[in-house]
Amino acid sequence: MAVNSPLPLASALKPVAGVEIGFAEAGIKKPNRKDVLVLKVAPTATVAGVFTLNRFCAAPVQIAKAHLAAARDSGKPIAALLINTGNANAGTGELGLSLANQTCAALAAQLGCEASQILPFSTGVILEPLPAAKVIAGLPQAVAGLKADNWYNAAEAIMTTDTQPKAGSRTVTIGGHTVTMSGISKGAGMIKPNMATMLGYLAFDAKVAQPVLDVLVKQVADKSFNCITIDGDTSTNDSFMLIATGAGTLEVNSVDSPEYAELAAAVTELSLFLAQAIVRDGEGATKFITITVEEGESVEECRKIAYSIGHSPLVKTAFFASDPNLGRILCAIGYAGVELDVGKLNLYLDDVWVAKNGGRNPDYKEEDGQRVMQQSEITVRVKLARGAAAATVYTCDLSHDYVSINADYRS
Repeated sequence: MAVNSPLPLASALKPVAGVEIGFAEAGIKKPNRKDVLVLKVAPTATVAGVFTLNRFCAAPVQIAKAHLAAARDSGKPIAALLINTGNANAGTGELGLSLANQTCAALAAQLGCEASQILPFSTGVILEPLPAAKVIAGLPQAVAGLKADNWYNAAEAIMTTDTQPKAGSRTVTIGGHTVTMSGISKGAGMIKPNMATMLGYLAFDAKVAQPVLDVLVKQVADKSFNCITIDGDTSTNDSFMLIATGAGTLEVNSVDSPEYAELAAAVTELSLFLAQAIVRDGEGATKFITITVEEGESVEECRKIAYSIGHSPLVKTAFFASDPNLGRILCAIGYAGVELDVGKLNLYLDDVWVAKNGGRNPDYKEEDGQRVMQQSEITVRVKLARGAAAATVYTCDLSHDYVSINADYRS
């Protein structure tokens, strides 16, 4: 069960004009589960994405990046996104590229477009060839079922070890124009910044110039999906895509416009919700932890310290045990690789002042730390007394179930 994260209501997920969604049960890994997803987008749409920095990036990641570049060069818009779960098609070499290209060609034939107008995505087991024949066999069902109000099914169709679908919608008014946006994400393990085994797709009905959307997707990812960590592993398949369908009345052609700022804020808010849903559903997670580092010289050093805390197995297991062994946090701060005057550092656990000027706060009582550690949501706050920069990272605890889930992942 995800930490304080209720199931999304299908009725609350809003159709986005310019996007149609279809899914299929292709039996890629297990029978009787949704595992192929098609997101068909209007010809007026612009599409932008950010991808994993893992050098073993999967075949679909390589192809999606190439097809996005080709769309910019040719002027032929992206027609659809094709996603499968159950197999990552990563570490599969030239064969993996060929298999992914086959699925793109098959969907293109059904939609009447070119293969280069299809963006493929995969998630699941690494080092096994994609069962392209199964994916292709499921495409007629997915295409026949294309409809606008299929976001809940879409969220289910991209799950792997997730315990629940992750989806959300927002409606905002910008410059007198109504903008509707909906998004889905997946991920539960192998989660670390620089994307995470995470897939995220968010569509909205504004018209956004391609160069502007390219800036927006990076800005949004940096404030959402690049601020989460579960286990410190960066996946081979991470992808986050923004789709501006152009079917609404709002037009954004400059990053300097007030409309851009309002749109960016709204898209970031929904993206952060979807990113936090991944952490709340981390494999075996029982607690959701916010780590904020303040008063740094730069955002980079604040993030470095926050990630050091968030990645530490000793810190995470202490949270799972509700054990106020808070010296582990100071230890993680100390090896983060930032030159600090530790004599000025202060550490808080929610409202409890734990460490004062680099040492134990004389007024700190362990029962106060114990009280906070037993909560399902906890905030760790570090004050460096070095400057005005700050950064926040979201993580979870590390439980027995994490080991069990990953020990049995391929069974």
